[in-house]
Amino acid sequence: MATDTQFPLWEVFIQAKSGANYIHAGSVHAADSKMALQNARDTYTRRGEGTSIWVVPSAAIVASNPDDNDMFFDPANDKVYRHPTFYVMPEGAKAI
Repeated sequence: MATDTQFPLWEVFIQAKSGANYIHAGSVHAADSKMALQNARDTYTRRGEGTSIWVVPSAAIVASNPDDNDMFFDPANDKVYRHPTFYVMPEGAKAI
């Protein structure tokens, strides 16, 4: 019987500069959140690529099924107020 000896998997998200979106950078294995942050820093920001890091246990992530896209996302099509077509973008806004 094979036993999994790896630490739990964590997903890593990096913010390139203050105010920017966090982008998924990859994954690391770690025993706890502190180790996950250190491993993420050492693996994904060696050249100063980020200003902030999020780590999330992979087991905590829940995703929709791509096969259910039509059913899952269809209800939004009839809610025009969810589409940003009725307002003017403020001048100087960069990260909206």
